[in-house]
Amino acid sequence: MEPPSSFHAATDDSVYAKVFWRLIPFLMACYAVAYLDRVNLGFAKLQMSAELGFAEGVYGLGAGIFFLGYFVFEVPSNLLLQRFGARRWIARIMLSWGIISALFAFTHSVAAFYTLRFLLGVAEAGFYPGIILYLTYWFPAARRAKVTAIFMTAIPLSGIFGNPLSGWIMDHFHGGAGLHGWQWMFLLEAAPAFLFGLAVWFYLDNGVRDARWLTEEEKQLLERNLAEDDVGKPAVQSLLGVFRNPRLWQWCTLYFLFTAGQYGLTFWMPTLIAATGVKGNFQIGLLSAIPFIVAIFSMVLLGRSADLHRERRWHLVVPALCAAVGLAGAAATAGSAPLAIAFLSLAAAGILPLSPLFWSLPTSILQGRGAAAGIAAINSIGNLAGFFSPVIVGYLKDVTHDNRSGMYTLAGMVVVGALLVLQTPAKLVNK
Repeated sequence: MEPPSSFHAATDDSVYAKVFWRLIPFLMACYAVAYLDRVNLGFAKLQMSAELGFAEGVYGLGAGIFFLGYFVFEVPSNLLLQRFGARRWIARIMLSWGIISALFAFTHSVAAFYTLRFLLGVAEAGFYPGIILYLTYWFPAARRAKVTAIFMTAIPLSGIFGNPLSGWIMDHFHGGAGLHGWQWMFLLEAAPAFLFGLAVWFYLDNGVRDARWLTEEEKQLLERNLAEDDVGKPAVQSLLGVFRNPRLWQWCTLYFLFTAGQYGLTFWMPTLIAATGVKGNFQIGLLSAIPFIVAIFSMVLLGRSADLHRERRWHLVVPALCAAVGLAGAAATAGSAPLAIAFLSLAAAGILPLSPLFWSLPTSILQGRGAAAGIAAINSIGNLAGFFSPVIVGYLKDVTHDNRSGMYTLAGMVVVGALLVLQTPAKLVNK
């Protein structure tokens, strides 16, 4: 006969497996659509900048201005998600960003470009932090790093399939119905947001108690584990208490530095590969998929290892340092496509796991409305790096006529982030 502890562990595992397969693949698909609509501008740039006469600085500012709208509306959006429920609010987010993403096909001026990028940020604000908050409704801290890491493999999956798709659309639809390839790309890649927005409305549950696909015993098990997970968390759950907590601002800074490296990689990877002499949008898309394939393995393995060993800090520091080496190496080897791809793969393997691993830090102490506001605040302030990163890289490239200075700057920011991780006490987050 199985020992009671083993029996309970097996029961827990089976219930969490059921929750995982119900929620995570669907949420991954939604996030892949979101991320593609956010960063496909990197491919549009290959045609759009020349046809509309946009300088590198204009592109960089347009890529980054998305995050100003994101910053302003993210905390209110997460609080509204908690008020109205995940099903309604996430569906609203996806439908509105689908409309705005499609409108990019009709951009003909710098002003329209900037306006739509800002509005896209407003529309999408709250989606990612809302999902991070939503996962805390189902999974305790000891299971969250692996689950979050698997969920966030949607980013490299978006690159693996989305980059070649974007290049193929731009090459093969160019001139159809009098539209350029980049216009077709925006129109066709906006459609999945509508479809998944409708699917969210019918598929997603607001929480454990609303899940009709769980038995009453399974609901009680999940609720009990979540209640036990909250025991011992510091009492910083009020909105004012959260924003007065110095740890929050440390994590905002840390997330800013890591996110700068991530968006530097995703926004500029097509440009870095094109700089090696690779021709053709589809070929650039295929090659840019390689680093994302490598990143999937590192994300899953690091997330699993962090939960298994209940260790959070060094699982952030080591990949961050690898990412810095990869960013700097990719810029330094721009004359060789194989070397550039190798360093971009190292950068992706290091930088993309940082975000899911990072969230095990703040969610270890936040709960309730404090979690809703704290997660959104960290994500919104951290994602301002999405504004500064492309602007800095674009500006430095305009000034120096070279990609290397921008990539070296981003690599340095990631190293500073790695050092800042070690300022968080291990006993606070290793659970």
